[in-house]
Amino acid sequence: MFQRLVVALDGSLRAEQAVPVAARLARASGGSVLLVQVVNPPIDYSGGMALVSPLAGETVEQEMAEATAYLNTVAASPMFAGIEGKVNVSFGPAARDILAAAEAYESDLIVLCSHGRTGFLRWALGSVAHKLIHTSAIPVLVLRQDEEASSHFSNLGTRPLCALVPLDGSPLAEEVLVAAAHLTAALAAPAQGALHLVQVVKFVPTEMGEGYSSELNEEALQRARNYLASIADRLQATMKELKLALPYAAELDVDAASVLVSLAEQKGADAYDLIAISTHGRGGLESWVMGSVTERLLNTTKLPMLIVRPPQEG
Repeated sequence: MFQRLVVALDGSLRAEQAVPVAARLARASGGSVLLVQVVNPPIDYSGGMALVSPLAGETVEQEMAEATAYLNTVAASPMFAGIEGKVNVSFGPAARDILAAAEAYESDLIVLCSHGRTGFLRWALGSVAHKLIHTSAIPVLVLRQDEEASSHFSNLGTRPLCALVPLDGSPLAEEVLVAAAHLTAALAAPAQGALHLVQVVKFVPTEMGEGYSSELNEEALQRARNYLASIADRLQATMKELKLALPYAAELDVDAASVLVSLAEQKGADAYDLIAISTHGRGGLESWVMGSVTERLLNTTKLPMLIVRPPQEG
């Protein structure tokens, strides 16, 4: 997996924090990388999805020439030594053109940093990331701006790399598992990686009777533990070659996103390196809406996020 990666850049050092991660993945899989930059109009209030008045043709050509030269310089950097690389420059709505380039390249992962250039002169990578996770059938790895300008996953070697994987018991939420397993194994190599499977069970209030609600809550927790154990067993059987550790836990709360944000903020030996989540899960009042949980995490957590949109919404 991850044989054809797309990296979205905008010419800024912030956006370039996606480069070492993509290079690491490509090197681990023997894959290739397509560097993409979209030249936009000066002001884009649409989040990179709708065209506004185009720049004069001469200015557009100059910007595209500069972008091409920039991407070629990045592609020739030592970080990509031995890795097949291509570049793609276009003019238009950023999210649409990134996705079009990724689909034409038959990419299996889009990598971008959620913060790029600031101000009104360039598209905001954060809004582009939001657009991509709602439209892309290709998994998207959203990295965060590192205030210390250090590489993501820089703690590798000090402890196992661990991904937090929220599930809700539905096949749609499980769509993230294959991508999460391969991503974690590739980033952790040659060490062992870990997927921490988590299901948040909705708390039954005590208004129903303290003893009765406690019994219902414990039954729900046990069902969740049994489900997570079955997922861990399945992954162990089907992806044995990845040699992943597969711990799991069921949590009880009234707000799934808050629990997951709290887990993501853990430090030390119990810290996580990324969150891997689907945009859709089980629907209805009996369960969480994975899409809204994903949105809240994307707006809150400082961890990188691997986001997979299932081919159907259920």
